[in-house]
Amino acid sequence: MSPIRAADPGETLRRRLLHDFDLHTLLRLPTGIFYAQGVKANVLFFDKRPAAEHPWTKRLWVYDLRTNKHFTLKQNPLTRAALDDFVECYRPGRARSERDETERFRSFTYDELVARDKANLDITWLRDESLEDLDNRPDPEIIAREIVEDLTAALAEFEAVAAALDSSAEGVDRDV
Repeated sequence: MSPIRAADPGETLRRRLLHDFDLHTLLRLPTGIFYAQGVKANVLFFDKRPAAEHPWTKRLWVYDLRTNKHFTLKQNPLTRAALDDFVECYRPGRARSERDETERFRSFTYDELVARDKANLDITWLRDESLEDLDNRPDPEIIAREIVEDLTAALAEFEAVAAALDSSAEGVDRDV
């Protein structure tokens, strides 16, 4: 095990992942793709390695499928075709040394990663056009539909929690 300790549990986990495993690829998924708008998700690709004094991660390749991409759960869902460029950049079955940087696919060294504040892996380099170009925002109808979808999904989640609480409370004697 590595002697990594940090005050923040998330930082400790990221530093251990970078040191104790060969963390080689990170896929930044669009926000809200699994749950709701604003919720970020990443897919980490890593190989388990035996304990060592040296860090196993040498270079982390990051693919940004989040910046300037617009997917929704129902109106414009993420499809397999949207991942084709990532798969091409990833080059499954080939050596990572054969990878090339592109606009959306960049690599970062171990030293660059651990030098970031709290070893934060939320790495961006693309300019977010939606923050700069107000004419490039989705139509109000699309935004409204996404809000309805998000609220509907949240309501369904709360209904499930309430039902679970009701069913677990049925067996509890409340007159204690």
